[in-house]
Amino acid sequence: MTGPILLDNTVLTNLALVNRADLVTRLWGKAACTTPAVMLEYQVGAQSGLLPPDAWAKLPVLTLTEEETRCAASLPPRLGAGERACLAVAVPRQGLLVTDDLDARNAAREQHVPVTGTVGVLIACVRQGHLSRQLANALLSDMIAAGFRSPVTDLSQLLDQQN
Repeated sequence: MTGPILLDNTVLTNLALVNRADLVTRLWGKAACTTPAVMLEYQVGAQSGLLPPDAWAKLPVLTLTEEETRCAASLPPRLGAGERACLAVAVPRQGLLVTDDLDARNAAREQHVPVTGTVGVLIACVRQGHLSRQLANALLSDMIAAGFRSPVTDLSQLLDQQN
């Protein structure tokens, strides 16, 4: 992957709720980023007291080109502003979209943009040695307890599959 790793608000929220924003940097370094629209969505949650306000202070925020801004505006309104902006950047810059939003994942696949989500982040962290299997499962449980609608409750079966 040579392009940007674009994180949307669902993933930012899940990781912030368990105080593990560091996992993004461990996995992707400076390639991890987001868009102004996503940061606005996150700040709404932070201002309401639901999210830690400074969890993503060091995450780079990309400025969209005029073409990317037009592309974001033309994407389906069922996608949130953050998902539209991330997708509009991921296509021309050959990025990875990191989202748990089903509509955004489907739209990304239609545009041939690779996708992962919160569960994928946890799995990658275990496979790369940043987290133990037990800690990843504990973080997943904490995220679920905080409201994450995860497709799995245990990462073991996914971790036991071949890459």
